[in-house]
Amino acid sequence: MSTATSVNILVRPIAPGDNQVIADVIRQVSAEFGLTADKGYTVSDPNLDNLYQLYSRPRSAYWIIEYEGRVAGGGGIAPLEGAAPETCELQKMYFLPSLRGRGVAYELAQRGLAFARGQGFTHCYLETTAALTRAIALYERLGFEHIDGPLGSTGHVDCEVRMLKRL
Repeated sequence: MSTATSVNILVRPIAPGDNQVIADVIRQVSAEFGLTADKGYTVSDPNLDNLYQLYSRPRSAYWIIEYEGRVAGGGGIAPLEGAAPETCELQKMYFLPSLRGRGVAYELAQRGLAFARGQGFTHCYLETTAALTRAIALYERLGFEHIDGPLGSTGHVDCEVRMLKRL
């Protein structure tokens, strides 16, 4: 089901044809902030080009954000690998500059957290990097708290900011 969040913005579940375009968005935003594959960031994730398949798994979801008819961002929820079954992870939240400052990230995160609660998760984890100051501020507003060590097996070795929220 698709919903309009504001003029010219559409939020919808990922579809098979979105794989390449959302991977390109993630790579573009990552490069903008210097988050390159050689440093262990999301762009080094072997699943990046297969997000539809990844988020078609049980207790997982990914939403695409279209702006003026073009894919401009997205984000998802999935079980946190290597962690307790009641812990999920907020994953791959990336937005082109055209979406930033419009409240889209907040709305998408809220949608993801509601989905997580509906799937029986009791905690939501995320990893990011200190370079993404606006993202960290958003996560703090959403009630995520900073934690010392990593949880699970995310494979993001250079994401030094780790946060957890009780759902």
